Amino acid sequence: MARKRVVVALGHRALGTTLPEQKKAVKKTAAIVADLVEAGADPIITHSNAPQVGMIHTAMNEFGKVHPDYTAVPMSVCSAMSQGYIGYDIQNAVRAELLRRGIYKPVSTILTQVTVDPYDEAFHEPVKVIGRILTEEEAEEEEHKGNYVTEVEGGYRRIVAAPNPQNVVEIDAIRVLADAGQIVVACGGGGIPVLEQGEELRGASAVIEKDLASGKLAELLDADELMILTSVEKVSLNYKSDTEELLGEVSVEEAKKYMDEDHFEPTTMLPKIEASVSFVEKKPGRRAVITSIDKAKEGFLGKTGTIIK
Repeated sequence: MARKRVVVALGHRALGTTLPEQKKAVKKTAAIVADLVEAGADPIITHSNAPQVGMIHTAMNEFGKVHPDYTAVPMSVCSAMSQGYIGYDIQNAVRAELLRRGIYKPVSTILTQVTVDPYDEAFHEPVKVIGRILTEEEAEEEEHKGNYVTEVEGGYRRIVAAPNPQNVVEIDAIRVLADAGQIVVACGGGGIPVLEQGEELRGASAVIEKDLASGKLAELLDADELMILTSVEKVSLNYKSDTEELLGEVSVEEAKKYMDEDHFEPTTMLPKIEASVSFVEKKPGRRAVITSIDKAKEGFLGKTGTIIK
């Protein structure tokens, strides 16, 4: 069987939340990645980072309060930090698991920047909640800085935009490593959102949907498959209702119809479907698989999951 280039998007379940949880979780994830390699996949790994980047953002803000000489740390830097330490754990765990199976395949992490459109409407309607709970006074301070906040139970929290990914800055480096047979960890957390300003790249106060960035990466790499690993084995219509219907193989047209009928929750499943449809429809022969991390190998072999083709 011919090997397939597969962009594998790991969700929160693959990483855990705290440092000890992450260390434990990536060992199980590494075994799943190794299973895919043995089954004929050449994976490029992307991953979520929501708990991790939130922890970093909170920690750096608290540090800044205690040490006024240090400036506040922007979201783009927090994203870079999360990419680094998550990638560090993933690449070491995958490398070790492959070696245990007698497979020598280098694993690398690339800190990845993803460009966004400064005129994206998302910047006018921020929706992504980040950081710790703020007091009213702290919330006002954030607003004075030009940031957005929203009221939540117990206080306020900062919210940032979630613009669409336009391009992956380090795509050439990722492609060279993948072509050389390496497993690459890239676009962590959706990538570091940046704005192009002449020759310069400036970090944007935003986060990018991991699944949309994964789809863009798969498109740019001309991958054979996009695999999005989440908490459910198959996507549902009428989720958690008496008329719930599990989706197996569906066409792009059917998936678009279900999106138009608002079957998918906007902040969880919808981006996964959008990314899958966008990737598949741009070139014949591609497919996308959405399934649980425990069923990754079966999904790759076409035995389960929601398959869009």
